[in-house]
Amino acid sequence: MGLVSKRSREGSARRPDPTHQHWSMLVFESLSAGVVTVAAGLAAVIAVLGLYLIIVWPLTFWDLSNLGLEQYAGWTNTVLGSVFAGGSLAGFWCFSGAAFKPKRRIKVPVSPSRSRP
Repeated sequence: MGLVSKRSREGSARRPDPTHQHWSMLVFESLSAGVVTVAAGLAAVIAVLGLYLIIVWPLTFWDLSNLGLEQYAGWTNTVLGSVFAGGSLAGFWCFSGAAFKPKRRIKVPVSPSRSRP
């Protein structure tokens, strides 16, 4: 065998995985999914508030002042952080490819059935 066959084996022995992703890009995509989740939640709250302002407010002039929502103001940072973390974890699950990998089926041994009288 000559040098040509050795060179072709060395070059083709190790090919980079085309699906491999650098960890920094995976973290960036995951955190971006968290930001998108928070933005989608904010859009949902604005849509509900808009419907309230278009439908309820002109008919009743009810300004929600007697609901006592001030007691839940301390939970806003916790809820926003949880939504961001959940969106980031879901983004990591999707962008890492774990969501699209086929699950291994576990073979369960089948016990022999008893004959019925």
